[in-house]
Amino acid sequence: MSVEQVPFITLNRFEDGFRDTFLEGVAKLFDNTQFVGGPVVGEVEQKLSKQTGAKYVVGCANGTDAIQIALRAVGVDKNDVVLVPDMTFWATFEAVVNVGANPATVDVNRETLHWDVETFTSAIEKFKPKAAIMVHLYGWGCPDTMLIRKAAKDAGVILIEDGAQCYGTKVDGESILGSAYISTTSFYPAKVLGASGDAGAIFTNDEKLSVVCRQLVNHGRTDHYSHGLIGWNSRIGAYESLFLNLSLDHIDARLESRRKAVDYYVKHLEGLPLKIVTSKDHVHENGYCSVGLIDPALRPALIESLKAAKVGYGTIYPGAMSLQSGAKDHLVGKIDFGNAHYISQAVLNLPCFAYITEEELKYVVDVVKKHFQK
Repeated sequence: MSVEQVPFITLNRFEDGFRDTFLEGVAKLFDNTQFVGGPVVGEVEQKLSKQTGAKYVVGCANGTDAIQIALRAVGVDKNDVVLVPDMTFWATFEAVVNVGANPATVDVNRETLHWDVETFTSAIEKFKPKAAIMVHLYGWGCPDTMLIRKAAKDAGVILIEDGAQCYGTKVDGESILGSAYISTTSFYPAKVLGASGDAGAIFTNDEKLSVVCRQLVNHGRTDHYSHGLIGWNSRIGAYESLFLNLSLDHIDARLESRRKAVDYYVKHLEGLPLKIVTSKDHVHENGYCSVGLIDPALRPALIESLKAAKVGYGTIYPGAMSLQSGAKDHLVGKIDFGNAHYISQAVLNLPCFAYITEEELKYVVDVVKKHFQK
């Protein structure tokens, strides 16, 4: 069967029997009226703990809430300064604002597309922050993760790690989510480990932090009708937990499929103006997305060729945080070398999802090669 189009992402490719098993589980939850909480939530938290190595996992309603809860749990308060990368998703920035703190953006490295320890250290000296959020984009880990963790600790800066895109990613052989002081992730359906709707989680090895996080996700409860904190209604749902539980049984195969897709692009697009960027040797990525960089002047024409061939694409992300219209009233400072803005104009993501076929990958590669052969 010939391929005539390839979506950027599809959410309907599952293992044989997955759909039926999930629907059977839904029926049981329905019959038992277990809509919020229940054993299924504890089961998924235990599985996540086992897979990542984090001692404590707290499920919540979404990845944005996870960041806000982590910020509150570590003691970030009104008007505290928090460092955030200038290249990330808006949720990282808005989470800081939503807890009453003040974000300062710090540019990323043009080669690694993440923070480097030198710029991070200079940001600490310049802004004297209470905390910082290190973001692990593209299914990679920040190459300087260990150095930045040490720099933050030495300076007394609390480091939160936004791992919305890095489930299954390792740095120096360690799970990012499991080895961080406190980290977060999103289970938005398009992630490598997606739920059947919005969901997220906080990971930590600190018991006291985990207790505070669990209170914050549930109205600050210390008992059913006792409230020691101002929290959120951010409980993870039972159906989402069920879906995640089943998905965790297949996560290794899904990640391997994605990694093979990225490797295929690297191998078959070598030498072209669209340069496929990958993680560094000591970072074991999860294949969340294929990241290409191209001269911004050449990007529009390639996008038109992809559209004409019915090939999906992405631009993750199309704008720096400091340049967003919503940032100007909240930004307290920035370190800007122009890298985040350049990356936003140069990045182009090709189709990458679990169980994408070799025929589909070949179709995408042929479209890209044909474009540059004109």
